Amino acid sequence: MSDGAIDARDLFAQAFGASAAAAARAPGRVNLIGEHTDYNGGLVLPAAIELATRVALRVRTDGSVRGCSRERGEARAMLHDPPSGDWLDYARGTARVLASAGLVRAAGFEIAVLSDVPEGAGLSSSAALEAATALALLAASGKPEVELDRPALARLCQRAEAEFAGVPCGIMDQYAVLCTEPGAALLLDCARVRARSVPLPPGIEILIFDTGVSRRLRSGGYAERRAECERALAGARSALDRSLESLSDLRDEDVERLTPALDPVALRRARHVVSENERVRAFAAALAVGDLSRAGAAMFASHESLRVDYEVTVRESDALVEDSAALPGCVGARMTGAGWGGCTVHLVEAARAGAFARDLSGRFRARFGREPRFWRTRAAGGARLI
Repeated sequence: MSDGAIDARDLFAQAFGASAAAAARAPGRVNLIGEHTDYNGGLVLPAAIELATRVALRVRTDGSVRGCSRERGEARAMLHDPPSGDWLDYARGTARVLASAGLVRAAGFEIAVLSDVPEGAGLSSSAALEAATALALLAASGKPEVELDRPALARLCQRAEAEFAGVPCGIMDQYAVLCTEPGAALLLDCARVRARSVPLPPGIEILIFDTGVSRRLRSGGYAERRAECERALAGARSALDRSLESLSDLRDEDVERLTPALDPVALRRARHVVSENERVRAFAAALAVGDLSRAGAAMFASHESLRVDYEVTVRESDALVEDSAALPGCVGARMTGAGWGGCTVHLVEAARAGAFARDLSGRFRARFGREPRFWRTRAAGGARLI
């Protein structure tokens, strides 16, 4: 609970004058490495964080949905109304997708929400809301948590975001907030939707710095990058004369062969995807043997590829990563999330994390004239009932 004064059930009782039938908690997530590879059939390595969204709800029989969010106020709609563009869309979309899968009744509900996952920062506040809503709805409908297929539920939550909220996201966010284990990140193959835990070394903290530049996944940049990748994939299929499911099926030598066949933008996008998948493999292998130097080098190289080949960084994220490299205790750093703002992620020796945060904040303040928000966290477990 972020403020220690109220939980989701308390908020529900205050808002609706009754007790909630179920409550759940879902974490935000930070992607340690593997950016813009999820929708390209590649590899990602996210970790759940200690910031979380909590919901409490009960089912209604009249098809209406009533919401109370501590952070975003009240909202109302009918379950089957078209999306309205407010926060309640994510909860309604989740309920509709679960109903279409036969897991819950297509009924309305009342929901109270508290969250300390910041919006617009690339930490999956929407996936956290979807996952917590899904667990609470299933519990309220008599589905025991131990019987849930978490990967299948992640796919349903992804559908809710793509089909109802209008965000064409990959599977990473929902899978990460539902399926991670405490103390570990998750190496996820997005094409095969297979994952394994990757323990993080003891004595390492995750620091997340907010650039202060808000971005929206509905903005044109995200859709534009996806279209550019589709263009690169179509060109690669034609030039290489072979079947490719995604850009992640390409090898390093293929990218070199595609130089005359693709336009410069499409070539850069393909090169990022192929090289980023290799960096994810290298990062996971380095963590497995405790080689923090090699893991950090992969993170810095990831940021450079996102800056040059994928063109989604901003000057604030570039500065945070550049300045991190000069500070004691920093293992590695990169932008995280879709880009165009949002956050950077830093792996830091725990003993030096406090000094690192102060020094990096001071450098950011000197460059940009404002104080950055940051969070110190460790890898947390996935969504659960409360």
